[in-house]
Amino acid sequence: MDSLTQIVLGAAVGEAVLGRKVGNKAILYGAIAGTIPDLDTFVGNFFDTITAIEIHRGFTHSIAFSVIFAPIFGWIISKIENFEGVTWKNWSRLMFWGLFTHPLLDAHTTWGTQLFWPFDLRLAYKNIFVIDPLYTLPFLVFLILAMRRKRTDPKRRKYNNLGLIVSSIYLLLVTPALKFYAFQKFETALESQNISYERMDTRPTPLNTILWTANIETQDSFLIGNYSIFDTQPISFHSAPKNYELANPIKENPNLHRLIQISEGWYTFSEENDALYFNDLRFGNLDIEDPDSEFIFSYKLQKEHGELTATEREKEMRDAKNLLPRLWKRMLGN
Repeated sequence: MDSLTQIVLGAAVGEAVLGRKVGNKAILYGAIAGTIPDLDTFVGNFFDTITAIEIHRGFTHSIAFSVIFAPIFGWIISKIENFEGVTWKNWSRLMFWGLFTHPLLDAHTTWGTQLFWPFDLRLAYKNIFVIDPLYTLPFLVFLILAMRRKRTDPKRRKYNNLGLIVSSIYLLLVTPALKFYAFQKFETALESQNISYERMDTRPTPLNTILWTANIETQDSFLIGNYSIFDTQPISFHSAPKNYELANPIKENPNLHRLIQISEGWYTFSEENDALYFNDLRFGNLDIEDPDSEFIFSYKLQKEHGELTATEREKEMRDAKNLLPRLWKRMLGN
């Protein structure tokens, strides 16, 4: 999830664990714990693109990281803060839950997390986008209400608990129900159009859980369709050819296989100005209403010093400006 959401979650968890004893300091250190796992994006700057992608949401988003580093961070905080009756074990417990809930939340996004590192298994439930105001804003409001109360005030704990409950209901009940409903709609549409397919993957579009996208794999192409819960017209699908033959000269390259593994097999190739691009389909197109628009994550493949490298295609601000109005219009139904 985005940084603000992880800060809010970490802060609320910190308050739940130690708020009665240390007040807003629990919120502060919980917020810090909620941001620490994403430091892997900074580490990734020192590596090539493919390695940086593999690192992201890897070790720092694992159970192992939380277990190893929570006592270390807890000990450091105990040397900084001096509250009666609060030991390094209390601070370690706060840090553990702040660190651990971060990847638990990220597991619900499309990218997922390697929660069980070092095992090569990424959890990605794909029932919420990385930025979802309906999840974050109510959560933030209740947290602010809690912060304004004294640590001994019963209403402080009540407000914080309400934030955790409301956000959890949305994340764990509402969004999976919407995902299941959308999946059924896509499945019905494929059956009615006599489309045979190998597998299907659904996810919410940016900033909402009203409009959903499906990737459907067929023998020679991927079909992509959108469905809003306000739709009144049948679902239509557009085809994205796999173009796997374009990569024949490098099909045995280990770096290419790393990209394929990262994409979980949801990928196509395309050519532009004599350059070969690897397109990761899991995150959709830049323009929700233009099936021919570029994919959000597309990598230019080229040989450098005898090694295959991947360079992410740069996205411009106009891409986002074009996306949001069209996204809102499509959310309201076809």
